[in-house]
Amino acid sequence: MTRIKDIALEAGVSAATVSRVLNNDVTLAVSDETRARIFSIAEQLQYKPSRLRRMKKEERLSRQQIGLLMWSSLQDEQDDPYFSSIRKGIETRCEELGISIIKVLRGNNRTEMQPIHELDGLIVVGSIDDNDVSQLYKHSNRLIFVNHSNELNDFDTVKVHFEQATRAVISHLRKLGHKKIGYIGGNEHVHRLSRQHADIPVVEPRRAFFEKALSEAGLYHEEFVWQADWSSNGGYESMNRLLQLDSRPTACFIGSDPMAVGALRALHEHGVRVPEDMAVVGFDDIEISAFLNPPLTTVRAHTEHMGRTAVQLLLERMEGREAAVHITINTTLIVRESCGSTLQK
Repeated sequence: MTRIKDIALEAGVSAATVSRVLNNDVTLAVSDETRARIFSIAEQLQYKPSRLRRMKKEERLSRQQIGLLMWSSLQDEQDDPYFSSIRKGIETRCEELGISIIKVLRGNNRTEMQPIHELDGLIVVGSIDDNDVSQLYKHSNRLIFVNHSNELNDFDTVKVHFEQATRAVISHLRKLGHKKIGYIGGNEHVHRLSRQHADIPVVEPRRAFFEKALSEAGLYHEEFVWQADWSSNGGYESMNRLLQLDSRPTACFIGSDPMAVGALRALHEHGVRVPEDMAVVGFDDIEISAFLNPPLTTVRAHTEHMGRTAVQLLLERMEGREAAVHITINTTLIVRESCGSTLQK
């Protein structure tokens, strides 16, 4: 049986150094050449091969340096935790694997970015133009897009199953007896990194699947659909417009919980009772949702899991996977008091 001191003798270093290298001690000051020589000798001497393979993988990952490109600003993340939760999942999984995130870039700053081709991988969070990103980082096989609005066939992607989420909400509201259902959502764009190019408007997926599902059921009312910016104020203004209609919806699906907070404020100011006069369903399941009055029925998007999944896809790419993979994460409908019970007939 090969022992630590056998490897040390062959490598010309101390047994303590061999032990620390094989256990991936990042605090050890040793050259890459020495580290590689120790692993090579350990493998030649058949030192616990399965454990050695694991150690080599851990050591290789500890040298990987990746970047994170996000469209949202820090203020955006404070206002709506959706993207900060994705980022948390990425950071947590990288820490578990020993991968270093050495660059965090914010696309919405619109500042001129220098190429970062030297990185071992890049994870992009938000709808940023893939051509712009490819100019920034040329290694398409180590480029992961999270929550992008478009279908990107040439890249690994992670996104929410918006159709499943939207149909679950509509099904739930219809079971409660609602036939007049409205939708409030935000304006969606594919963002350009350069100030010289305007953002590209795209169809917001929750709205698209909402219109599709209700049209199939013969229940779609165009006047019940409003879009504004993704904020509490956007939700407040949109609900005020809905409430000006002579014929109002009896239920409303709102594309984000922060927008739902603003919509609930507008309903309260107009004396519209929730859920008696209008049922409300949000999207995201942010922490405050359970503490609103009434507690908000909402869709949990599992955003932290999306971030962890993006890191796993990048890891597979680092290990040699060639084909692009597209992951769609299912959601969970969290039923609380804001959607109410069966309507009186």
